[in-house]
Amino acid sequence: MKKILMLHGVNHNMFGQRNPKHYGTVTLDEINHNMASLAKDLQVDIAHYQTNDEGQMVERIHQGYQEKVDAVIINAGAWTHYSYAIRDALEILEVPFIEMHMSNVHAREEFRHHSVLAEKAAGVICGFGFETYQLALRAAVSISH
Repeated sequence: MKKILMLHGVNHNMFGQRNPKHYGTVTLDEINHNMASLAKDLQVDIAHYQTNDEGQMVERIHQGYQEKVDAVIINAGAWTHYSYAIRDALEILEVPFIEMHMSNVHAREEFRHHSVLAEKAAGVICGFGFETYQLALRAAVSISH
């Protein structure tokens, strides 16, 4: 069975409370529950992880390497725009990863328009709210080895 690693970045533990205009009212627990349900329907295993600590995110990516995950979905939040440490860790995996964002980052502040992850990602999905996660999981399953 394929193994997909779902990574939630900084401040995502505040989904449901944080800026509903951009992120809606869905909570991280609701996202994870829905993703687990969709993963079951797609007959894949999914593990999810959220941290506000960049070093812990890198460590979890390294753990994904040890677990031999087949693909990664990452919503890195603000780290998207500057974390070369996370970018380098994702490259260690040697499996495809999908960058995703619930909001349309290109319709927001200019600093959000640039991603240091995008050129290494298999693809980038943004702007569809909670459904972006579902789209990303379906894509990860289709492109994983």
